[in-house]
Amino acid sequence: MSVDYEEIAIEAARAGGRVLARHFREGSLRVETKGRHDFVTEVDRRAEAAVLDVLRTRCPDHAVLAEEGFPQAAEAPWRWVVDPLDGTTNFIHGVPTFCVSVALEGPDGLAAAAIHDPVHAETFHAHAEGGARLDGTPIRVREVDDLHVALLATGFPFREVSRLPGYLRTFERFVRTSSGLRRAGSAALDLAFTACGRYDGFWEMGLSRWDIAAGTLLVREAGGIVTDLVGGPDPLPSGDILAAGPGLHGTMLAVTREGRD
Repeated sequence: MSVDYEEIAIEAARAGGRVLARHFREGSLRVETKGRHDFVTEVDRRAEAAVLDVLRTRCPDHAVLAEEGFPQAAEAPWRWVVDPLDGTTNFIHGVPTFCVSVALEGPDGLAAAAIHDPVHAETFHAHAEGGARLDGTPIRVREVDDLHVALLATGFPFREVSRLPGYLRTFERFVRTSSGLRRAGSAALDLAFTACGRYDGFWEMGLSRWDIAAGTLLVREAGGIVTDLVGGPDPLPSGDILAAGPGLHGTMLAVTREGRD
């Protein structure tokens, strides 16, 4: 890339992360309800402003799709997809599992990404065909082909309870056949952890584009496979996502296909 969009994504994600870290330490929040089980705080907006300040300065001609301020951004050749606080419910309750997620979509798809965890001071980052890294060190998905030894991550479809029966069928299958399941409350971090081998696979349904755009590129650049729950190559339009290493993805896909409503 003639412009180092990966570095810009890192800069923007860390700028948002500094806002989150400061307010998390202070512990004082005003919380608003956007919808059922959907919250926003003044910290979301402040973190988003910090991210957008970097993006507008470095890439003034690019569009932005952001959860809080620009949910209806028009399609554009280059567009940043931003979640300034993925894991808002955790943040509200003082649970130290949340992050900033920043991705760039270009004419050929996802071009760059960064996910910053301000609590642990970790930044996961990637650019298309350039590999994935954690603070500059290359990362790879774990080479696992046996579901029985795999540690999986998921998220509950609390905003789409009508899909709960299908999800629970899948959940039960994985409970019975994997070595364990985790539900941490941040899809972006779940994908980052899958990219670096902390998790072996991740699935969830009904997410937003800003929840999974950066993580999708990270997992792919780390050697993993990312699809929707029935094997479609692009999970971003539906928000239904399955991510795992090549040895495990097919096994997980057989389960998610059966459980999908």
